[in-house]
Amino acid sequence: MDKKFLKTLEMLRPEGGYISRGFEYEGIEFINCEPFSKAEFETALAQFDQLEAQKEAAKATAKATAQAKLAALGLTSDDLKALGL
Repeated sequence: MDKKFLKTLEMLRPEGGYISRGFEYEGIEFINCEPFSKAEFETALAQFDQLEAQKEAAKATAKATAQAKLAALGLTSDDLKALGL
């Protein structure tokens, strides 16, 4: 839960500006950022797994697309590594 809690905070306020004491909404102190409500936080926390899965799927799609483009050129990722790219 703690990793999910911290990642959700980072997702909602990537610029920081808060302090978290513990892993409950009540432990968040907004110092130099716009506060969000407990409801907003709980919604984001509930959607965390889905958003992480979407992010991983996008990474996998990008990797597959890059590999397909390399294959069309007759290259592999190992070829690029050998070239120092």
